[in-house]
Amino acid sequence: MAHSKRPRRVNYSVNKKGPKSNGKVASAINHYLKLENRVKIEWETKWLNNAFKIVMVKLKKYWINPKTLNNA
Repeated sequence: MAHSKRPRRVNYSVNKKGPKSNGKVASAINHYLKLENRVKIEWETKWLNNAFKIVMVKLKKYWINPKTLNNA
C-alpha cells in the first residue's frame, strides 16, 4: 500500500525560494549571466532568444529584476 503513494520528498515547489529550494534562485541568476556573455560573443541567435524567454520567466517568478544583475 505504501508504493501507491506519491513520493513527497522528491517533489518540491517551483515557486519557493527558501532554504529548501536547493539554490534555484542562484542557478537562475547564473543562467541569465551566462546567456548575457554568450550574446556578447555569438550575437543574437534564435536559440539564445528562446533561452532568454525561459530565463526571464524564471527571474519574473522569483521577483528578480534583470537590470540590477547587469551592474553586479
